[in-house]
Amino acid sequence: MNPTKSILEIAKKTIGLQRDAIAHLVSLLDNDFENAVSCILESKGRVVVTGIGKSAIIASKITATLNSTGTPAIFMHAGDAIHGDLGTIQEDDVVVCISKSGSTPEIKILVPLIKRGNNKLISMTGNPDSFLAQQGDFVLNTFVEKEACPNNLAPTTSTTAQMVMGDALALALLELRGFGKKDFAKYHPGGALGKRLYLRVADIIPTNQKPEVHIDSDIKNVIVEISEKMLGVTAVLENDKIVGVVTDGDIRRMLNKYDTINGLTAKDIMTTNPQTIATEVLAIEALEMMQDRSISQLLAVDGDTYQGVVHLHNLINEGIL
Repeated sequence: MNPTKSILEIAKKTIGLQRDAIAHLVSLLDNDFENAVSCILESKGRVVVTGIGKSAIIASKITATLNSTGTPAIFMHAGDAIHGDLGTIQEDDVVVCISKSGSTPEIKILVPLIKRGNNKLISMTGNPDSFLAQQGDFVLNTFVEKEACPNNLAPTTSTTAQMVMGDALALALLELRGFGKKDFAKYHPGGALGKRLYLRVADIIPTNQKPEVHIDSDIKNVIVEISEKMLGVTAVLENDKIVGVVTDGDIRRMLNKYDTINGLTAKDIMTTNPQTIATEVLAIEALEMMQDRSISQLLAVDGDTYQGVVHLHNLINEGIL
């Protein structure tokens, strides 16, 4: 058999098994899911997510997703919990305990300790008849028929189901909290993602020079202004208001059109009604305008007042593009 074909078949089979398991989760959702979400919404504490083995890794990921979408959460390894970390759980916290079998030794020790503290317990397990499920106030059923592993041993499909169920929980909470883009930006201030959500044109234009000429400026001054300010453009002003724009392209077209530039002014070659953008607009919207209009710069304004230029290179440098 062609080894490449065999490898691809293995990959396709693995992905297919995982896909089918995720699709099956929909049929497993019931009132317990709704009640679990409501319980977290009404809680004055955090969500403590715990598990053992591979389920602990998934618990850590779910914790991160909850935190980034507006639900305060903390990860607690089930093994560490029964060896001193149980104090992580505070009075008003809701505990989400994850285990495929729901009957591992650590879970059997941990769950009664959680119950003794009167904390609400959300059990996420692939075995609705397990110890964990029986002890939970709410059960999130993540049953899978088999692992993608050909030996049906390595946690694969089961951990995927756990992660997807955790995402469903987090996003249900997000929507019910009305958690929007501004909230998301507050929790993701760093990197390109954060910048897309909070960086505004006003934050960018101070890094650039501010090219401007008067409507009656001669062409030499226009060319010098564009060259010195290095943005490929200059605003054309009259009575301190924008009346046009001259770009590198306008200069090239002028040289093709006129035999001499003597006597020409900015008014003769400028483009009227130039594209402008308010300084308070998000930088990502400036990028969208540039892409829609196939241009590389926009004049930034505050009301009717010219403030500067935002260039495509600025957006590239900021990681927006």
